[in-house]
Amino acid sequence: MENNIEQYLLSLPEAWLDYPFGDDVKVFKVKQKMFALVGEREGKKGINLKCDPLEAESLRDIFPAITAAYHMNKRHWITVQLDGSVPEGEVKRLVDNSFMLVVNGLPKRERASLALHF
Repeated sequence: MENNIEQYLLSLPEAWLDYPFGDDVKVFKVKQKMFALVGEREGKKGINLKCDPLEAESLRDIFPAITAAYHMNKRHWITVQLDGSVPEGEVKRLVDNSFMLVVNGLPKRERASLALHF
């Protein structure tokens, strides 16, 4: 599933891959803002995504593989374990939500170029 998710991350408008934390942590950005981080912790692959705090709380209740994000703002970021227990469609929905939360926080002039893609 990890490769499919990474391909999906890069398919989003103006998304690109960066390695600011080293070769073992993939950071996906739109413009200069991070919307996803893929890495491994304690032998488990996971993805950190920005998430509405109320939705994050609900998701943690539904899916044991979704937790407060490691080394991130625990209120606004979640970690989704890429072990197959969260359906791929749900992971993609969470990716889309993270992307849009970040895009909506960009200055108006930066959002304008992205509007052409939607």
